[in-house]
Amino acid sequence: MHSKMKNKNRFKAKIFNALSDSVRLEILEFLRDGEKCVCEIVPHVGIIQPLVSRHLKILKDCGLVKHRKDGNRRLYSVTDPVIFKTIDSVTVNLMDMLSKRIIEQIA
Repeated sequence: MHSKMKNKNRFKAKIFNALSDSVRLEILEFLRDGEKCVCEIVPHVGIIQPLVSRHLKILKDCGLVKHRKDGNRRLYSVTDPVIFKTIDSVTVNLMDMLSKRIIEQIA
């Protein structure tokens, strides 16, 4: 049982690692309303295509996004919109409270 829990925690850490990058969060937000072509994602996030592809691979490797081919295009989408509950749980109030705690620790 302990080994199963360890593996679950490792996989959770992989998911949180994928969510820990602002570009990947921006990609997920862009995909919130449906699938998008890489050609749409690149100008939206404002970085070059190879970097977007690297971020998409990280998201894909932990199961957060999937893709399908449509001719020459690859269309990406979120595998399960429940991930937005996790993302949305980091509210402005939570961020304010945490940043105040950091400031208090420094002072």
